[in-house]
Amino acid sequence: MAEAGGADQLANLQLDEATGEKVSKSELKRRDKQRALEAKKKEKAAAAPVKPKPEKIASAEEEESQLTPNQYFEIRSGKIQKLRQSKAPNPYPHKFQVTTDLREFLPQYESLKTGEHLKDVEVRLGGRIYTKRVSGTKLVFYDIRAEGVKIQVMCQAQEAVGDVPFEQQHEHLRRGDIIGIVGYPGRTAPRNRPDGELSIFAREIILLTPCLHQIPSEHYGFKDQEQRYRQRYLDLIMNDDSRNVFVTRSKMITYIRRYFDERDFVEVETPMMNAIAGGATAKPFVTHHNDLDMNLFMRVAPELYLKMLIVGGLERVYELGRLFRNEGIDLTHNPEFTTCEFYMAYADVYDIMDITEDLVSGLVKHVTGSYQTTFHTQTGEEYQVNWEKPWKRIDMMGALEEACGEKFPPGEELHTTETNHFLKRILKKMNVECTPPQTNARMLDKLVGEFIEETCVNPTFITGHPQMMSPLAKYHRDRPGLCERFEAFVCKKEIVNAYTELNDPFDQRLRFEEQARQKDQGDDEAQMIDENFCTSLEYGLPPTGGWGMGIDRLVMFLTDNYSIKEVLTFPFMKDEPNHGKDKKTAAEVVGIKPEVEEGIPHK
Repeated sequence: MAEAGGADQLANLQLDEATGEKVSKSELKRRDKQRALEAKKKEKAAAAPVKPKPEKIASAEEEESQLTPNQYFEIRSGKIQKLRQSKAPNPYPHKFQVTTDLREFLPQYESLKTGEHLKDVEVRLGGRIYTKRVSGTKLVFYDIRAEGVKIQVMCQAQEAVGDVPFEQQHEHLRRGDIIGIVGYPGRTAPRNRPDGELSIFAREIILLTPCLHQIPSEHYGFKDQEQRYRQRYLDLIMNDDSRNVFVTRSKMITYIRRYFDERDFVEVETPMMNAIAGGATAKPFVTHHNDLDMNLFMRVAPELYLKMLIVGGLERVYELGRLFRNEGIDLTHNPEFTTCEFYMAYADVYDIMDITEDLVSGLVKHVTGSYQTTFHTQTGEEYQVNWEKPWKRIDMMGALEEACGEKFPPGEELHTTETNHFLKRILKKMNVECTPPQTNARMLDKLVGEFIEETCVNPTFITGHPQMMSPLAKYHRDRPGLCERFEAFVCKKEIVNAYTELNDPFDQRLRFEEQARQKDQGDDEAQMIDENFCTSLEYGLPPTGGWGMGIDRLVMFLTDNYSIKEVLTFPFMKDEPNHGKDKKTAAEVVGIKPEVEEGIPHK
């Protein structure tokens, strides 16, 4: 009976053609009704007109990003000119009181928790806008930088105070503008992540100085090397690495000054223009004094003046300053550069070696936190440098004999014509080229550069120079023909030159005359006879040690820059042909004409 009942139920089922199932009559009826409703909805939707999607309105900043630099400059200059005329707001206010140092702000409020605000603490900060993000009409975010530090500024309409409405405070602001911020510290509470960002919640934003030019985007940056040197201001705006180089340079100079000041040295200043270019073997720049109608030389070294001060009784002197040499420009040479020279009565070259090791190794430790530094050359070589004292010492003549495989003439014969022939033969044998004039000093210097300097990666003293290479150094007390001098090399480059000073007026006269002979042979770098200095020696220069160090080159090694241009704020650059001839200034763009101004003569 049960089997007959089941067969009857199957016979009563209906086929659902849409799915291929067999279902009851009532279920099939329900399904058909549902399908009819869905089909009707689709027909209605198909017949309805398509609603256009609302177009996203581009912000003023987005539209301006499509402009060329010249278009942006002209439009921006016009807008700022209108503000200059209306003073609503004044785009160049006289003063904004800054009370917050951003370098101290970050560590002071780093502990704030997500969503925590300190509304009772007023922050007043000036900085430059790097990014601007607008979220509707009531919320604006800025990333600003000041003193090399970055912070987010959050601006909400409900927090705005002051005479200028919220929208007007922000509508004129663009990337690169310098603004004043009045607000309080806090940490944001974003919905999409658990940790908020330490920020300044602004109550008022004041335009302090507009930037009329487009600054490069943070994504692409400002990397063109040539333009970075020419527009150092923009390089510093965009690149923290450049800023850090000059901060490090300042710390180094401060350390050097403090080192000498603590040891009873007197810092002095000596003339930049001289009637005679003396004190170093170098080619000078020539300038002209109109009133006296005489040519003067820009100084190549302050040495002679500093030694005259020692004669006068200032027994420990030093000078940090610029030198000018009319020589080639390359990765390690600039026509003007900075050196430090010191002179110390009753010291000799061996005392100066000890001071050099102590000063430089201490300086490296102070600036970098370690005695170990890394330096990369232009070709990608990596030097691991250990500045810790004591430094290696190399005898010049002994090292040359070892490198060339021949015995060199004794020191007292190194200035002779026979030695000149010997050195020419050695140059040919060792395949070393020396451009004319091939004086003994120049040829020896070439050999030293090729076979000794190339081995000096860690700080190394090269000692035992021939007298005829060192016209201002005292003769060696034990080795005839040589003098008491050393050069310190790091990463194959000279950083220090020092010696026991020649204080014998008879000997000094002969040395100057030998330099004059070399000048007659065509050596433009040879020194001239300085009669005033020779006279000062006749009054008595005490036994003295003297020393000079190139600041720029040392900065290069400690900041890992192989080009001297990276460590000079404004390196010497060739003129760009036609640069700026067709370019209009902001005043010309908006039609401002210069006012007549009466000059006041210099008093």
